[in-house]
Amino acid sequence: MASRLYAWARWMVRRRRWVIATWIVLLASVGGLGVTLNGKTSTEFTIPGVEAQEAQDLLKEKFPPAAGGVVRIVVAAPEGKTLTDPAQQKVLDGVLREAAKVEGVVDVSQPAKAGAVSADRTIAYSDVRFKDEAPEVTEEAKEELATTVDPLLDAGMQVELGGSAMLPQTEAGGPAELIGVVIAFVVLAVALGSIVAAGLPLLTALLGVAVGLLGTMFVSGFVEMTGTATVLALMIGLAVGIDYALFVISRHREQLADPETGWEESIARATATAGSAVVFAGATVVIALAALAITGIPFLTIMGLAGAGTVLVAVLVAISLLPAVLGVFGERMRPRRPKRKSKSRAPGSWGLAWARGVTRTPAVVLVAGILGLLTLALPARDLRLGLPSYAAQPEASTQHKSYDLLSEGFGPGFNATLITVVDAENIPQDQRQGAVTQLRGTLAADKNVAAVSPPVPSPSGGVVVMAVVPKSSPDAEATTDLVHRMRDQAPEVAAAGGALYVTGQTAMAIDVADKLGDALPLFVGVIVLLALLLLAIAFRSVLVPLKAALGFLLSVGASLGASVWVFQQGHLNGLLDVSAVGPVTSFLPILLTGVLFGLAMDYEVFLVSRMREDYEHNKNAARAIAQGVSSSARVVVAAALIMVAVFGGFIFNDDPIVKAIGFSLAFGVFIDAFVVRMTLVPATMALLGRRAWSMPRWLDRLLPDVDIEGARLPAAAPAERPETEKADPRRKTAARV
Repeated sequence: MASRLYAWARWMVRRRRWVIATWIVLLASVGGLGVTLNGKTSTEFTIPGVEAQEAQDLLKEKFPPAAGGVVRIVVAAPEGKTLTDPAQQKVLDGVLREAAKVEGVVDVSQPAKAGAVSADRTIAYSDVRFKDEAPEVTEEAKEELATTVDPLLDAGMQVELGGSAMLPQTEAGGPAELIGVVIAFVVLAVALGSIVAAGLPLLTALLGVAVGLLGTMFVSGFVEMTGTATVLALMIGLAVGIDYALFVISRHREQLADPETGWEESIARATATAGSAVVFAGATVVIALAALAITGIPFLTIMGLAGAGTVLVAVLVAISLLPAVLGVFGERMRPRRPKRKSKSRAPGSWGLAWARGVTRTPAVVLVAGILGLLTLALPARDLRLGLPSYAAQPEASTQHKSYDLLSEGFGPGFNATLITVVDAENIPQDQRQGAVTQLRGTLAADKNVAAVSPPVPSPSGGVVVMAVVPKSSPDAEATTDLVHRMRDQAPEVAAAGGALYVTGQTAMAIDVADKLGDALPLFVGVIVLLALLLLAIAFRSVLVPLKAALGFLLSVGASLGASVWVFQQGHLNGLLDVSAVGPVTSFLPILLTGVLFGLAMDYEVFLVSRMREDYEHNKNAARAIAQGVSSSARVVVAAALIMVAVFGGFIFNDDPIVKAIGFSLAFGVFIDAFVVRMTLVPATMALLGRRAWSMPRWLDRLLPDVDIEGARLPAAAPAERPETEKADPRRKTAARV
């Protein structure tokens, strides 16, 4: 691999203007497609085949009005008044008549007739039902509906909007995320010792992310994609794009510190060595994200492929555009010589001291590190999966306020309303009413049911719908238990010839969580096996992959434990602006496993490849650890800080799902880089000694030899004068940075 990348980089450098022009044309082309042919992103996380979705499909087919999206208008009376006062009632009736005229609306409920007025008559709601399903209700229709409630506001009432059609769009790119980019630039400037050199990773990463995101927008015109998929692509693409460029540029400037090394030769060698690690590490991220497809969950598959596509672009940028850009800067990338040479300030001296400190008592370091990570992972024992309700939306949002008003007026379980759907077509007509009545009585008798609405049959009578209001909130474990007890009544309905389904937003969230929980063990198993195979190929070792896989599992456990501690148990809520505690986002464990696996392998490859490189030359295991850590510590630490900064910026996103993803990835990367890779890896390698690099001969013959260390590269060519000097000897060498 290294030899091919060496020749590839030379080709790129010598045709740098064409390479840069090609990327600019590609950006313009993909940008044009993404802007003009993009589709609408979805706000719902659904899984075909689960019971809640089957019920929605049944309603859409046989009882379309019941399947439409709902905007719930929640009204609170002015202080000292009630909504049944004639003046208040008149304004409310007028608003509801106007709401019925909004395009796409098929029904508007009357609070008094529907029993939708609180006992103290201060809070009421009206359900505005659209003909389209919730994700398909247009923003224009919702905005028009929002303007119809202005008379209520003018009358001094509080008006908030909720319902299935009001799920907010996931967005990124706010001030908090930009702060992460600024921090990344500062880290780059310190790590590379140059403002110009620090700007290059940001420039190339942003171009790569732009191509990846615009390509994702183009694809959204043909497949259904959640807004979280585009945010994830931005998050990962930006982080790995900066890191991959950092690895190559850092190696390039390290080589240019030798005045005998020519800049073109250095670019080729940096691309061959650090670039090989980038390709290998990037491949692991791409495969890990693409492996989300094995869960069989469409929205997670699209999310993984969107992230994988952006990472693939980042790899291509690092090995094609970046060498070309470095070629443009040429001699100017050579670092200035320090005025004084000091052994105490030699490059990598602190990394060498760290490696010696860790390997002085490796067993103690290893045991202490493992115990610390297991302690962090302890809260994960209580992990509960779900999707955030409106209570998790920002406190200033209308969705959160509507949730609070409904809880205040009708009880905490009202926001968890479950929809019972009975397919009664095969029940004899003279028995339908009796079967439904018996089912309603059974549901009403449940200890966690506050109310059951009267049955609402479809025009043909073949489908009957009832709303069940729990006593517990949407995120409560008692609500999940209630859904399972309701579904336990299915055999009795089946005995009468019908079929029973339970659906609604709460039931859908429970079904998605169950499906993802079942898929997690298989996905983790695939990822661990993948890690063992890829690292065995990279390092010609059996023990190094085993050590890396175990470290990765510790990192995932610690990150999940921290996520449970914050989002489920409610610690640090004020600091992180978490509106309400609740279950951990259902797809977070799988997503965290896939993403963190790829990023952990990044650091493993960059750190251990330098150890392997030194071991190949000197055959001294102890020296290889010290030299590997000292030569890569600076760049690995910088790369980890950049990723933590980029992911950490998303913690302050208003979307609770994005917030949870940002926190778990930032925490996971920090733990994996500083505790596992920089501490436990050197300690474990010290205990293993030469055995770390052993592999059975039969296995060595089976695995391909990829040579990511560049052991078979040709000898370095002597430095040549820049091309400008050859053309005109009077011109001086360009200023160095």
